[in-house]
Amino acid sequence: MRTGRAIGRGTVAGARLAGRGGRAGAQRARAYTASAGAGETGLARLIELHFVNLMGDAALTVSLAGTIFAIPTDEARGQVAQFLALTMAPFALLAPFIGPLLDRFRHGRRWAIGTTLALRAFLCWVLAGAVADHSAWLFPAALGCLVASKAYGVTRAAAVPRLLPAGFSLVNANSRSALAGVAGMAIGGGLAGAAARIGPQWSLRLAFLIYVVATIQAIRLPARVDSSAGEHDIADTVPLHLPRTATHEQRAGFLSRIRARVAALPPTVLAAVCSAIGARLLTGFLTLFMAFLMREHPIPGHNGTVVLGLVVGAAGAGNALGTVVGNALRSHRPDVIVAVALIAEVLAALAAAVFYSLGTLLALGLCAGLTAQLIKLSSDAVVQRDIEESVRTRVFAWSETVLQIAWVIGGGIGIALPLVPQLGFGVVSGLLVLVLAATVRIRLSARRARVGGS
Repeated sequence: MRTGRAIGRGTVAGARLAGRGGRAGAQRARAYTASAGAGETGLARLIELHFVNLMGDAALTVSLAGTIFAIPTDEARGQVAQFLALTMAPFALLAPFIGPLLDRFRHGRRWAIGTTLALRAFLCWVLAGAVADHSAWLFPAALGCLVASKAYGVTRAAAVPRLLPAGFSLVNANSRSALAGVAGMAIGGGLAGAAARIGPQWSLRLAFLIYVVATIQAIRLPARVDSSAGEHDIADTVPLHLPRTATHEQRAGFLSRIRARVAALPPTVLAAVCSAIGARLLTGFLTLFMAFLMREHPIPGHNGTVVLGLVVGAAGAGNALGTVVGNALRSHRPDVIVAVALIAEVLAALAAAVFYSLGTLLALGLCAGLTAQLIKLSSDAVVQRDIEESVRTRVFAWSETVLQIAWVIGGGIGIALPLVPQLGFGVVSGLLVLVLAATVRIRLSARRARVGGS
């Protein structure tokens, strides 16, 4: 009895200590989130919302991992290609329909963000029943969650400049959101993993509860999110900054409309998006090429599965490091960060092609994760800085669609090329060099135009 009472007292004391530690950690995290004026402007609330949103996304991912999105390692390349096509489905709606629709409701952005969260809450409840009953609604509900998640992402990113404190850079704001997202994914994934031991439907019900909380948080965002002060509306028939006299190009067909919209982008945004395309291309290639390469032709003396795990771990560590570095580089111009990160990617890919070894693969994985995160944070900051509020959401939707296409192309190259390391990494290095040359050309053309205009 004395032993039982001692164990009971120790358990209670340990729980109290863990609870105090958790509360202290939460208080420090909230204090950091609200520092430098972020609490006064409402940016802290948006960051906390992003934390809860990614908790829900992690719970949803864990729930679906063993159902429709789990691809065995011995799957044929054709089935992996079908998966790549599946990832494009949400973006087929995002750019042409959802982005412009959200721009129309930019004065009610709290409700737009809340709607994307409430929709996912409803679909998670539907998915919980579909998983348990093996219903035909499983696939449509999962795609609906993906579409709503992407709509949330572009709407939230477009709202960040409205809540920016004085002296606070956009890269810094995006980095804080990314840090909160990493914590949210870790906590949400852990809770969902525990709930999934009972059954996948329970982790989906957990995701439902998380999204309900996030919906309430979205509605309670500060009124500045809906403020239209300082905005300048433009006609929906004129894309971006395109003058009305150029609208006849849109009638020439789809390609003319694409050229018109690209030409309407500021050079800084175009160069940043082009750099982000290179980062996504490398990420998609590395993900699938390494998976097949390590299974069929591992490095001599090393287990292929272990090497693949090390490279994936290095990429994850680089991604987390990129969030921290991006937060530290708050005083640097995002354009410069993007340019340096792209050059580092090119050098790392070339090193893997010329000096193929475990060391260069780990260096490439670390560099790919680090630079992809830095480029993403900085390119988002460039769009937030240089694109008018009235069309910012559709530009985010368009850029996300283009970046997903780049990831799919990179993955497609990874499964199409022969499994020869020097050839594969040589091809992706050449593509990255072309992307770098394109960004240099964009910047030089913009500089010549400024000099000519002056």
